Amino acid sequence: TRRGILSLNATVGNKVAILAGDFLLARASVSLAALRNTQIVELLSQVLEHLVSGEIMQMTASDEKLLSMEHYLQKTYCKTASLMANSAKAVAVLSDQPPEVCDMAWSYGRHVGIAFQVVDDILDLTASSSILGKPALNDIKSGLATAPVLFAAEQKPELRPLILRKFKQEGDLSKAVQLIEASDGIQRAKDLARHHCDMAVG
Repeated sequence: TRRGILSLNATVGNKVAILAGDFLLARASVSLAALRNTQIVELLSQVLEHLVSGEIMQMTASDEKLLSMEHYLQKTYCKTASLMANSAKAVAVLSDQPPEVCDMAWSYGRHVGIAFQVVDDILDLTASSSILGKPALNDIKSGLATAPVLFAAEQKPELRPLILRKFKQEGDLSKAVQLIEASDGIQRAKDLARHHCDMAVG
């Protein structure tokens, strides 16, 4: 579920849900082509490329990268911030803004996108399912090490083996939460989100 509503694949099955996604992508492609602007097509095509690249990065990360904040930020750009960055730049391009303004729009979207994802990571650890509209602790349950977890692991090395085995052993989930709460991981993640917000408007 998302926001308390059954997802499409849960309602109609994976096959129809995938076809629906393909249809929406096709309609978006038609709308893009109708703009008759190859730069916009290139920008938004990059978003699709980055989305796929981000998923592959997440699925194939080595042990070293699972513990790397740099890898996390690269993945976050691909999966979340690229959409905001390239969409913001596309609006500037369509508005006939000069190149420097278009680049500023891209930078704004990038920083907002990273801040958005970091805050989402924090909420996954601190908010209830009813507030989130999806299961709490979903990232850890899915084996993902997000910004608060990675920051916590710098202070609590006991977290690292849990991250590397993607929290799969019995008791890993509760132990991880205890270690994160005993660290400054959440606060450092908040500071990171604030930094990117400041960079977006600075």
